Amino acid sequence: MLLKLYDKNNNPQDIQEVVDILNDGGLIIYPTDTMYAIGCHGLKERAIEKICRIKNIDARKNNLSIICYDLSSISEYAKVDNTVFKLMKRNLPGPFTFILNGTNRLPKIFRNRKEVGIRMPDNNIIREIAHMLDAPIMTTTLPNYEDDDHEYTTNPELIEEKYGSMVDLIIDGGIGGIEVSTIVDCTTTPIEITRQGKGILEEG
Repeated sequence: MLLKLYDKNNNPQDIQEVVDILNDGGLIIYPTDTMYAIGCHGLKERAIEKICRIKNIDARKNNLSIICYDLSSISEYAKVDNTVFKLMKRNLPGPFTFILNGTNRLPKIFRNRKEVGIRMPDNNIIREIAHMLDAPIMTTTLPNYEDDDHEYTTNPELIEEKYGSMVDLIIDGGIGGIEVSTIVDCTTTPIEITRQGKGILEEG
């Protein structure tokens, strides 16, 4: 199912429909400020396991990431010191994944790794959904995005054709991007950029 959403002035019932699917443990595909992504309610372990199976990833070996609506909600799910808080405040919302130590508010599946990736995309559609959900959204790139013709990861109608059977809803937020987020590992000293993507980190 394809649902058209916009940067602003969405019908609240449309947003509620997405939230209901997430609350029921459903999977969605949605736009971010980098690429289209696949996600679920970040506190529902079975839904997260479904995505791990689709992506063929082992949660014990791969960091999982969540989208948070704002900086204050990040501190519920990750340990944030003053330095990291200032760094995130300067760069978020934006195309970054910050790797932080997780808290015990996250489901057990995250605690295998002790770390969690934090996203706060500069995309009003997914942030509006996260705000109304009042919970984090587990997020990851579409399966096999590296091998695909870009149209199958950027054009919502082609995304539906390819991935529609795997998920409960695909959000059409227009043509998506092709660049990944920049990964910033905040669990090391000094903080380290482990993957340079779309985001240029502003420090100090």
